[in-house]
Amino acid sequence: MNSPAHLLEQARDKLDEHGTKAWIATMILGFIFLWPVGLVILFYMIGTNRMGKNCNRSKWHRRGRHSFTTGNTAFDAYRDETIKRLEDEQNAFQNFLGNLRASKDRVEFDQFMREQNAKDVTPESTSSETRTSEYPGNPAQAPA
Repeated sequence: MNSPAHLLEQARDKLDEHGTKAWIATMILGFIFLWPVGLVILFYMIGTNRMGKNCNRSKWHRRGRHSFTTGNTAFDAYRDETIKRLEDEQNAFQNFLGNLRASKDRVEFDQFMREQNAKDVTPESTSSETRTSEYPGNPAQAPA
């Protein structure tokens, strides 16, 4: 039940309640007892901007789908349905964009292939016309 990730979240929440001084003290203790732990805490503090004076718990509160409840089950159900609907719409739109890009790429590729085929056909016909015009009469008389 208490996974390591859950324990780390609880520690983070507890340190956030006490503010920046608690984070700095934890970082210093991490450097004293095991320097890689202190380094990890320092990078975490820098990455999440917990070193500033405006360290505020609400800034980092995780707003995941199941991370908190309001106590009103009807609202929670409505919120979950709305989030699911928006996620479905986002996925549908991303699929639409992917199909649009694929069809655009297909049109461009087909155009490229038509141009390539047109280039390939044109030189062959002119070279055969040139041969016949240079050596009128019997083609066997043409030099090899």
